[in-house]
Amino acid sequence: MKISGIHLYPVKSLSGITLERAELGERGIAHDRNWMVVDDVGRFVTQRQMPAMARIAVRLESDRLLLEHPEVAPLAIELARSGQPSLTAYVWEDACRALDEGPEAAQWLKTVLGDWKGSGLRLVRFAPDERRAVEPFYQQGENAHTAFADGYPFLIASEASLAALNQTLQRKGLSPLPMNRFRPNIVVEGAAPFAEDGWSELGSPEGYRFGIRKPCQRCKITTVDQATGNIAIPGEPLKTLMEMKTQPFRPGAYFGQNATLLEGRGQFIAVGDSLLD
Repeated sequence: MKISGIHLYPVKSLSGITLERAELGERGIAHDRNWMVVDDVGRFVTQRQMPAMARIAVRLESDRLLLEHPEVAPLAIELARSGQPSLTAYVWEDACRALDEGPEAAQWLKTVLGDWKGSGLRLVRFAPDERRAVEPFYQQGENAHTAFADGYPFLIASEASLAALNQTLQRKGLSPLPMNRFRPNIVVEGAAPFAEDGWSELGSPEGYRFGIRKPCQRCKITTVDQATGNIAIPGEPLKTLMEMKTQPFRPGAYFGQNATLLEGRGQFIAVGDSLLD
């Protein structure tokens, strides 16, 4: 097996960035889900509520984060910025200390996305000294933590599994889907379809090693076209994944595996790296 794709999502639920190499950290790929959009009470807002978020492009430069949309000038946020007011942000049931990126970012989001059920939107950054633990039940002694990801620092997906899903979709007369519907961090090739569901670890001769911890239950975001923000066929590919029973003992639709970092903090991964399970 080898790595065929690496993807970074600096702002939760906005567009991703495709990389050739990336630095590994305990909280995931460097800068992954380090920012998030929240409502007036600090609750996270994603494509589940606002599919148009997919149309906001994200770029990382050496000293700043850039958000881009075809209808407005880009928003620039300094990476080294400090001194922002803090607030409590909520991801599912977790409360995290976050830093508010300010009124300019809030106005930019309002211009692009509007309000969410009468609430304004704000851009927040994960506080550098904050620690959000991965659910302990699925850990095996690694004491893993993450930033604003749904629950785990890494999401690993397989090209063969996507091909199997697409074959099933096409037999139903539906169009195949690109991997970006599933927003993985690391994509692998050379494994059998859904072989990842039987892995406990995934590592490289380079010295880094991931713990495969929990199948990823999929949500409405997989129905959103990541280029347009549109939902062409509500419910797909979720219905097809449930029919395929990729996790026969778990109700719901599953694709990919949540993972933690066991070894290799500070190392770089690259497209083409060999992997062993």
